[in-house]
Amino acid sequence: MRLTLKAAVLSTGMLLSSAWPTLADTITLKDVTGRDVEVNVPVKHVILGEGRQIYFLAALNKENPFEQVVGWRDDLPKADPETYAAYLAKYPDIAKLPTFGGMKDGTFDIEQAVALKPDVILMNVDAKTATEEAGYIEKLGKVGIPLVYVDFREKPMENTEPSMRIMGKLTGKEQLAEDFIKFRAESIAHVTDVLAKANPDKPVVFVERAGGYSDDCCMSFGNENFGKMVEIAGGINMAKDIIPGTFGTVNPEQIIASNPDQIIVTGGMWEAFVPGGAWVGVGYGANVEEARVKLEKLTERPAFTGVKAVKDGQVHAIWHQFYNNPYQFVAIQEIAKWLHPELFQDLDPEATFKELHARFLPLDYKPGYFVSLKDE
Repeated sequence: MRLTLKAAVLSTGMLLSSAWPTLADTITLKDVTGRDVEVNVPVKHVILGEGRQIYFLAALNKENPFEQVVGWRDDLPKADPETYAAYLAKYPDIAKLPTFGGMKDGTFDIEQAVALKPDVILMNVDAKTATEEAGYIEKLGKVGIPLVYVDFREKPMENTEPSMRIMGKLTGKEQLAEDFIKFRAESIAHVTDVLAKANPDKPVVFVERAGGYSDDCCMSFGNENFGKMVEIAGGINMAKDIIPGTFGTVNPEQIIASNPDQIIVTGGMWEAFVPGGAWVGVGYGANVEEARVKLEKLTERPAFTGVKAVKDGQVHAIWHQFYNNPYQFVAIQEIAKWLHPELFQDLDPEATFKELHARFLPLDYKPGYFVSLKDE
């Protein structure tokens, strides 16, 4: 039986002393929106406002990334079923975790959240407007539950490091967070140092967000996320001056007129969302031959008619979820290798990803995150 919000407020208020360990320290941390938030750390009970937040929580708890999770949004099985299946096989109890809808679509159940007595609720910054409009921060604050914003999607190249440091403080794994940040920075420097020295010509790159997910064309990225990754990797993001924010669309005529040198399509196994869709199924342990066939089929759409990238076979697919987790440095390496193969013959993004798994993540590495129509 669900508690009413009033009852939950009263009961949780009486239980606050038992909800947090007596030896916990109260700290004030600044989340990525600049809010000062008081939290008792290390947290023992966490609600993930998005299931894919397990990507970064896992990097700080190699033994059991779900140790503190008492509830999470229900998106991971749908958005990334292979990763979810791998975690489920290793941690079968996650099937019993309470699940939530999203803040943005108004299906988040605050009464359920209060009843779980979390020490903190983690929320992605893209849900900030919906969260504020619903008054959730004030409602949760009345029962002593802090809400902390992190960001690996809207401005990941700006907010990944502070978000990981926030997670380090919350979990008491600050040194591990710094180790991860250092590994990330060094991995990106393997690209940027070479480019700074060589100063090569930059190819024009069109990044199609979730190509084939729908019949519409074409979603893309402005000057952030994959758009910024392309720039860091030594390319020119075609949509940079077309899309004012992080996400947006371009029309087929703009693609044809820009005549990009290379095309990168983000993809995933989205059978739960679009059964039998034209999306390119790359990801954890994916069948890259099947993905390559679907990628080639996408080049037959009118938006790609006669463009240089298609003629030259410079069309690639990459795991969509790099756009929403701190592993995006692996994507930067792979994109750099596609854009400047002569400069990065010795760069091995797969090896970088394997090292990430070996050092930080609970899962064994499985390939399948990249595919290209260009012969290796």
